[in-house]
Amino acid sequence: PESADVIDMLLELKAREENVITLKGNHEAAMMSFLQEPMKGKRWLHYGGDATLRSYGVDLMLSELTDEKIRQAGKKLKKNLPDSHLRFITSLEASHMMGDYFFVHAGIEPGRSIEDQKEHDLLWIRDNFLDHKGLYEKIIVHGHSIIPEPEFKDNRIGIDTGAFYSNVLTCLVLEGDSKEIL
Repeated sequence: PESADVIDMLLELKAREENVITLKGNHEAAMMSFLQEPMKGKRWLHYGGDATLRSYGVDLMLSELTDEKIRQAGKKLKKNLPDSHLRFITSLEASHMMGDYFFVHAGIEPGRSIEDQKEHDLLWIRDNFLDHKGLYEKIIVHGHSIIPEPEFKDNRIGIDTGAFYSNVLTCLVLEGDSKEIL
């Protein structure tokens, strides 16, 4: 419900701190699909898009969806979305590598090198990645798959504790060999 405010906060943080990396997730990709073609991207409305629209002053009730209301919501979002927010969303990175870690939203496709990963998998993969027992080139730090507590595996660290409904936002601090949760 406060998506626009969160982006404002992140923009302020990035303006103050030059080492802030912001990653793209499936919700941002879905929002961009909705902006480009509301009817093709309408699934986004059912997993947070409706609340995001409201944060930009676009009122749309899921119980009253029609094709015309979806198209109108797309037009109004384009009008209400600040240019700085659009630039921010389109500049999000699909991944970030640092030291022994590879940071992504969802995970990676097992058996494919990090350099050959497809953005779709970085944003959407689930079971193939979560079920994989072998090691990767790097330890994968990810969200996307909600768990009650952070999960430390030999090949990955899952930190999505479902803040939107649990009110528990997980922050992982990596320093040398130390891994701590705030």
